[in-house]
Amino acid sequence: MEVCGTHTHAVAAAGLRRLLPPAVRLIAGPGCPVCVTPVGYVDRAEALARRPDVIVATFGDLVRVPSSHGSLEQCRAEGGAVHVVYSPRDALAVARENPGRTVVFLGVGFETTTPTVAAALAEAETAGVPNFRVLAGHKVMPPPMRALALDPAVQVDGFLLPGHVSVIVGSDAFEFVASELGRPAVVVGFAPTDVLRGVEAIVRQVREGRPAIENLYARVVTREGNREARALVDRFFEPVDAVWRGLGPIPGSGLALREGLAHRDAGRIEVEVCAPVEPHGCRCGDVLKGVIDPPECPLFGRVCTPASAVGACMVSSEGSCAAWYRHGG
Repeated sequence: MEVCGTHTHAVAAAGLRRLLPPAVRLIAGPGCPVCVTPVGYVDRAEALARRPDVIVATFGDLVRVPSSHGSLEQCRAEGGAVHVVYSPRDALAVARENPGRTVVFLGVGFETTTPTVAAALAEAETAGVPNFRVLAGHKVMPPPMRALALDPAVQVDGFLLPGHVSVIVGSDAFEFVASELGRPAVVVGFAPTDVLRGVEAIVRQVREGRPAIENLYARVVTREGNREARALVDRFFEPVDAVWRGLGPIPGSGLALREGLAHRDAGRIEVEVCAPVEPHGCRCGDVLKGVIDPPECPLFGRVCTPASAVGACMVSSEGSCAAWYRHGG
């Protein structure tokens, strides 16, 4: 299983699945942060955007993700304040330009994105920008990997570890995969040859019965990762239980703002949110678990396409369904 959306697209674009023997199957996992973000988070973001005193700032791929009754794109068309930005610092600039309104940045992403949000929070604190807040939806990758390895519905013999995430957390963060779970795991880059080297290494480990963590991306990834980035994240965030689309609640898999930063926490802004409703017929959750491949969803390529996406896995540029639709299996 590859647990990185960029790997999923690299595999599909290069047609790597067609090059592998029948005994080796590549499974797309929960490597798309937008895809695993639950509907309830998008519902809350919509409710915030409809408040006259709030501006919601977000990366563009979250705008079209379905909520219970629409999307942020639809909310904006109906008058909600939704600004697309390219970085958290852009959202901070929006806050400076609109001192009379609260600017809420939608913090969605894995370990790669979180340091940039922490840096924006640090700048807001230092510069005294009181109206900048974050709706924390950040997630970390090790806990869902443990959950997938222990799930009887999912058959994973080894993991292609996420390259970008590993740059931040280091390869040592995944030692538990081999030592506790008995699965091989390999850090690889994003060229087709990188991915195939990783597959070969996993097959070799399985055959020899010696699970280990191999780093085949040593030109970028170290054992300890980026300590400065991790320290910055720890300054502003702490681990919490989080809900993942398809995987449900996973202990310690999310990040929330620390208690002393309540004035930056957009989750404390009161809004009315109903019980979340998943898109009817969408099997994005099963795709994210690796239980099915995208074409096995009855909506794939028929009702659900990039132009009229029903599920988050087709909306996001990192989604498995988008990769399969664009490049084929």
